Amino acid sequence: MQLVQTTRDALLKPLTTVAGIVERRHTLPILANILLRKEGENVSFVATDLEVQITTQGSFGVGAEAESTTVAARKLLDILRALPDSNDVRLSLAGSKLNVQSGKSRFALQTLAASEFPTLSQPETWDVSLTLTRKALRHLLNMVHFSMAQQDIRYYLNGMLLVFEPEQLRAVATDGHRLAHDATPVTGPAQRHEVIVPRKTVMEMLRLLDESEEPVQIDVAQGQIRFRFGDVELISKLVEGKFPDFTRVIPTSYTRHVDIRRDALQGSLQRAAILTSDKFKGVRVQFTTHQMRISSSNAEQEEAQEELEIDYSFEPLDFGFNVSYLLDVLGNVKTENIRWSVAPDGNASTLITLPDDESFKYVVMPMRI
Repeated sequence: MQLVQTTRDALLKPLTTVAGIVERRHTLPILANILLRKEGENVSFVATDLEVQITTQGSFGVGAEAESTTVAARKLLDILRALPDSNDVRLSLAGSKLNVQSGKSRFALQTLAASEFPTLSQPETWDVSLTLTRKALRHLLNMVHFSMAQQDIRYYLNGMLLVFEPEQLRAVATDGHRLAHDATPVTGPAQRHEVIVPRKTVMEMLRLLDESEEPVQIDVAQGQIRFRFGDVELISKLVEGKFPDFTRVIPTSYTRHVDIRRDALQGSLQRAAILTSDKFKGVRVQFTTHQMRISSSNAEQEEAQEELEIDYSFEPLDFGFNVSYLLDVLGNVKTENIRWSVAPDGNASTLITLPDDESFKYVVMPMRI
């Protein structure tokens, strides 16, 4: 039975969209597969890892019949990528095999029953619903994602806090050593609502979102969040747990501010980072009158030193930082200047903000050098 006939690129687009969450290592063989459902002309593709589920669709079904099956995502994707784009691709079902035909190339792939595919159940009603542009959501996630923890035993740090408020949507991430916060204006719910979105979901959304003004619908229910945009629907389970109170971490009383050219600071830190070791990424940052000195050294007694002219007129300060934490933020903000705010105590955290953006805040703890 023929299911699909279309160009290679038309088939590659939805498959590439959903295949990103397919696990290479899996306990259930069917999780390596995508669910292919045809209802007349409409063909949908579904992938899941039991925590995240992505669905997308295309209009290239053949015949009026309804049919569904599952097939290995990576194999089908690799075959399509290797085919020339000059011929149409036909997918047909013959017993337990999915046949892929293009020109004089033919492949027969093993399938598993669609009834065995574990789709996520969705609630009947959603507690929170709002809409914002793809560009705004991508910017919000991008300004914060680098501060998420990776495989921390405090599982609630392995994700991003989204705070839904009547007039804004906040995003916060921390790994215990640094914290990033940003917000974007929205028409939100009447009541404040907090959820923790898993790291994998955040990274998948960053992969899928573009810089367009097209809308994204966000819906939140107990234990679940859903993003819908274009032909894509992404559903994700939420992380349970209590996120740290970020309002207590972000300094509000600092009065010593220095505006620094972002590209100059980034270049100096990148050069100083060359002589740090793989295990110890520490750099020393010293503030003196009108000068910022950045230095590093390693076990081979090699040293690097950089100097920047800054408008600083307070008493000298001496900090140590993980250089990766500083480079992460400088690589994601695209403004000409950043504002570096400090307390008189060299052991206090540093606050990095943007001169023309009150929403973005980045707090980084010092380290011993």
